[in-house]
Amino acid sequence: MQDGPDTMTDDLIHNPHGGMPRLLEIMRRLRDPETGCPWDIEQTFATIAPYTIEEAYEVADAIDRQDWDDLKGELGDLLFQSVFHAQMAAEAGLFTFDQVADTMSDKMVARHPHVFGDESRDKSAEQQTVDWETIKAAERAGKELRGTLDGVAVGLPALLRAVKLQKRAARVGFDWPDAGHVIDKIVEEAQELREATDPEHQKEEFGDLLFVIANLARHLDIDPEDALRAANAKFTRRFEGIEARLAEMGKRPEDSDLAEMDALWDAVKAAERAAE
Repeated sequence: MQDGPDTMTDDLIHNPHGGMPRLLEIMRRLRDPETGCPWDIEQTFATIAPYTIEEAYEVADAIDRQDWDDLKGELGDLLFQSVFHAQMAAEAGLFTFDQVADTMSDKMVARHPHVFGDESRDKSAEQQTVDWETIKAAERAGKELRGTLDGVAVGLPALLRAVKLQKRAARVGFDWPDAGHVIDKIVEEAQELREATDPEHQKEEFGDLLFVIANLARHLDIDPEDALRAANAKFTRRFEGIEARLAEMGKRPEDSDLAEMDALWDAVKAAERAAE
């Protein structure tokens, strides 16, 4: 058998220590229009984007669970998403993976003059955050992003985008002076939701309420995504506790009623607090 373009790379593809070159070659082969995988070949930036977002959340989940072996795999999955997008971009003549890496390296060097330049490192983390935002603002100006809210990605999760929009507005003084004013606004928005009657109005007022709650999280220096993930985990844990106690009685949730399950919820909650 004569060596062809693919057979010459087989050693790399099957090398368990091939590192980044191995992964890039695997992606190139998967997208090969003649010998690649039909599913991979037909994908586009738009069809892959949801998987990219999903993988980022799975990284965060592994960190929350402190499952470091799983984190290694999830980081690999997320890296593969970047490789996938970069391969499609290279095929379209837009950019390569190396250019992606170089762009990030250039950005990090430019945004850390106190590490890679001649600026002093003798300043607080808070001052470094201010300097970081100043540098980012200059970058946006260089891209002709003139509006205060320009450049906040529309595709971000809505809760995260709300916080980013609010941070941008706060930079130019459009912000409540303290958390107390935000709580007053939450009460106002909750009342407006209570008074809304038709579905569209209710949806609008509910969105307003969520937006202000996100703003409260920002004022309290709380990551709303983290807080909601923790609340989800707590609900899951306590509801599983209800199911376990029902099982001890030979019952399932559908065999119970709200009053019984609510009492079991309180019992699970009390047991958790007693164990703290």
